[in-house]
Amino acid sequence: ADHVPETDDILVQRIKKADAVIIGKTNTPEFATGGNTYNDVFGLTRNPWNTKLSVGGSTGGGAAGLISGMFPLALGSDLGGSLRIPAAFCGVLGIRPTVGLVPSGPRSIPFDTLGVPGPMARSAEDLALLLEVVTQPHNSDPNSSCRGYVRCGDETPANLRIAYVADVAGIGGDKEVARICNQAADKLARIGHTIEKVDFDLSEGRQAFAVLRAQWMVTKYLGIMDRLGELGENLSGNIRKGLNQKPTDIAEAEAIRAKLWGKLVDVFDTYEAILTPTLSILPFPVEQNYPSTIKGKKMENYFDWFAPTLVFSLFGVPALSVPSGLTSENLPTGLQIIGPRFSEEVLIGLAAQVENACPIGFPNIV
Repeated sequence: ADHVPETDDILVQRIKKADAVIIGKTNTPEFATGGNTYNDVFGLTRNPWNTKLSVGGSTGGGAAGLISGMFPLALGSDLGGSLRIPAAFCGVLGIRPTVGLVPSGPRSIPFDTLGVPGPMARSAEDLALLLEVVTQPHNSDPNSSCRGYVRCGDETPANLRIAYVADVAGIGGDKEVARICNQAADKLARIGHTIEKVDFDLSEGRQAFAVLRAQWMVTKYLGIMDRLGELGENLSGNIRKGLNQKPTDIAEAEAIRAKLWGKLVDVFDTYEAILTPTLSILPFPVEQNYPSTIKGKKMENYFDWFAPTLVFSLFGVPALSVPSGLTSENLPTGLQIIGPRFSEEVLIGLAAQVENACPIGFPNIV
């Protein structure tokens, strides 16, 4: 409750230098670990579209604040979908940039490539504005790219060949979510893009990600190994899994990642972007830690339900969630757009076309 950092992150320094005003920090799950934004210090963050429902996580406070009009821009990070998940549940945009495009620090694990900082906004234009401010290389981040992001002005992508993948992670999902995302893809086709439905299976990435995430947690939280009993079940469970893994488990996960990377490269040899539903389900009750089943299928752990986002986190490529429409219960759905490394300009351009074709407005906040 009383934690106030003594040093600004690189991103905060750059935002201040650009004459923006930092309002404060937004709510996350404990140590940003979880797909529902709750912690014992600040409590629950509720979804402005329906306050009985979750905002997702981990950048849930940022997404809720954006769509409720508290501020125009937000920052967060994305390990398995922490920018894209709340963007989909709250009807805003969030982008996980190419690894190295957005430098961050000081960090306890500076050589990390699984967790990536990035922006959220209510429009593609605002998302591009913030991304432009926070990119450019920085010596303190060893992954920092030699390039930055520059907005493309009025240029918009045209005549792209795009793959549409209905269930990239093999977990099934809500039929209304699938229908709305399909309709958004059809609208992109009407403005000139070639959309082809493709069977592209990254379901093996779920297990690989679980292993690599657990190792990431041990590395990240090495300094608090003696305090596991004080941590919530999400974080402590991840750390314990990492401590119980064998080196061969990690090697096998890396072998799966390498195989799937080859499949992804093949797709990008043919298509300039991939579309999938960001999430296959709608927001769940806010008091629930996570949905344990989807269409009767048991989830393997507390993050398996957001497999459509986490499988792309394995590869370091950019992935963006943009609102694709509203359900019959007036809840937003998200369309995920994925591209090759450093294709942020194309992804944001496509997102602008989706938001123009599928406007959702704002929730009725009382």
